[in-house]
Amino acid sequence: MRVIKNLLLILLALLVAYAVIMTVAELPPYGQPDNPVHNQVAKRYIDEALEETGALNMVTSIVLDYRAYDTMFETIVLFTATLAVVITLKTGKGEGRRK
Repeated sequence: MRVIKNLLLILLALLVAYAVIMTVAELPPYGQPDNPVHNQVAKRYIDEALEETGALNMVTSIVLDYRAYDTMFETIVLFTATLAVVITLKTGKGEGRRK
């Protein structure tokens, strides 16, 4: 039974490795000007951010107006992770003192 479990784990690891390699192989080449990252969105942000949002700073206009939901959810995730760490550390302190 243990041999079968080990073989299944090895097979699973090989399948995951294959999936990662195939995914990386499909990525666009680094630094090419026609990559999806170099599209019209960045040009629009740079050209029209200050006019569309009314902000005085371009970075502030992008973060607070265009990407507000993304920033909000990133903050929620960081707060939740911090809270989980604090709760975990507080819970673990008193266990060694009980008899």
